[in-house]
Amino acid sequence: MNPEHKNKIHLMIAEDDRVSCRLLEKHTKAWGFEVTIAQDGASAWKVFQESENIQIAILDWMMPKLSGIELCQKIREKNQEPYVYLIILTSKNCPEDIISGLSAGADDYIIKPFNPPELRARLKTGERIIELEHELRKARQKFQELAMHDGLTNLLNRVAIMEELTGEIARAYRTDSSLCTLMLDIDHFKQINDTYGHQVGDEVLIEIAARLKTELRIYDRIGRYGGEEFFIVLSNCTWEFGHNVANRLLKRISGTPVQTQAGPIQVAASIGFTSTDKLKQITPEIMLSVSDKALYLAKNKGRNCFVAL
Repeated sequence: MNPEHKNKIHLMIAEDDRVSCRLLEKHTKAWGFEVTIAQDGASAWKVFQESENIQIAILDWMMPKLSGIELCQKIREKNQEPYVYLIILTSKNCPEDIISGLSAGADDYIIKPFNPPELRARLKTGERIIELEHELRKARQKFQELAMHDGLTNLLNRVAIMEELTGEIARAYRTDSSLCTLMLDIDHFKQINDTYGHQVGDEVLIEIAARLKTELRIYDRIGRYGGEEFFIVLSNCTWEFGHNVANRLLKRISGTPVQTQAGPIQVAASIGFTSTDKLKQITPEIMLSVSDKALYLAKNKGRNCFVAL
């Protein structure tokens, strides 16, 4: 990340000395930073509370209303993300004072009157830290997404879909609405694996997952519950609407053979579903259990059909 790039780094200067403030503003703007000025510590704290765009801050140690050290402490107590790189500007240069500043949460310091090349070098260090933190946050977000999704179909995994169900039940209580859950199982999937191999079986799972997603609303949730089973949560969904969705899903799956490396394969599925409209008690475990029981009945009924309980 470089201040000369299109996305400028947002820097705040908190300095009550006007001459020093103007010099800091002049140099940092020339280096490509987007600059916000605060004339005292209280004003700087207000900026931090109202904005999440500050990435680097230069804080004068001695300021009215709130000192740079106090400001450092308040910023660190806020535990703001993304991380804000803090530089203390001070005329104090004894080791004890420097240690106090760093202990308060500052990342670096610079002695007044500041030397522009030295300040620029210290800001570059801040830029590198910000870039690393940005990459770490991206990696963490990617890891969280991977941890919540099935690696083959890219649908939610079992843990994630159950969390979604828990949240949707809570929403249904708050809004006095209903929801449906569907457990769908691909018929004779073991036979597909045994006949054509697991790679072809994976192709079938990927295609069925894609077909299911196209038949659902953007705010519905679908997960791969395990093996060839898919669990679907239909929010704000009545019993009648759930029937229509189940019928539509069965037709979408069986209507066209799945194209695989072994050739076209005809696939069908069975579905069990329930709705909060029909349940006396509503918990994630109960909805899952009733949907699973309905699926079992659909299998016994002859497959390629759905049963509602």
